[in-house]
Amino acid sequence: MRTNFVCRIATPLFVSVALAFAQGAPAQEKAPSVVQVVALDECDPTTFNGALGPDFCKNVTLGAFTTISDLFAAAAAGNPDPGWDFEPDSAKIKDGTILSVVDQGGEPHTFTEVERFGGGFIAPLNAPGEDTVPECVGGFKNIKVARTRILQGSQLQITNLSKGEHLFQCCIHPWMRFKVTVK
Repeated sequence: MRTNFVCRIATPLFVSVALAFAQGAPAQEKAPSVVQVVALDECDPTTFNGALGPDFCKNVTLGAFTTISDLFAAAAAGNPDPGWDFEPDSAKIKDGTILSVVDQGGEPHTFTEVERFGGGFIAPLNAPGEDTVPECVGGFKNIKVARTRILQGSQLQITNLSKGEHLFQCCIHPWMRFKVTVK
């Protein structure tokens, strides 16, 4: 009923006053677009926590686990576990879009911008013959790497990317890679 009442009093004078007010009001800025990137892994809580300490791996998936020894063995053989991944692997975005990187895996990752893809700071997880990329050298002692760490359940927002191509990788699990093109 109230809507009908408002409609009945919408006289030409009321409409012109409302339009004049709206035209003088400052334009509202459109909120920037957000593209979500999800970090995933399949760490086995028993073996990872046994090797790395209590609560290191907080995986809540239902049984799709990879043991720590299997993770290292697959990486050494040049076949890194595909369960450790950024989803999606790439995106094309408009200038001003925010990348929101969310860690839905069981352990920490990084989302570090690199000039070229390569190895991370844990040499046994690098592909055979692959050197650590300069941006990952030093691990978490490197402030640029530490700033890009995402813990389980947390998120990292990447803003103000310049136009062009940008490469990101996990400095721990270097096969986790993401390419974004900003237009």
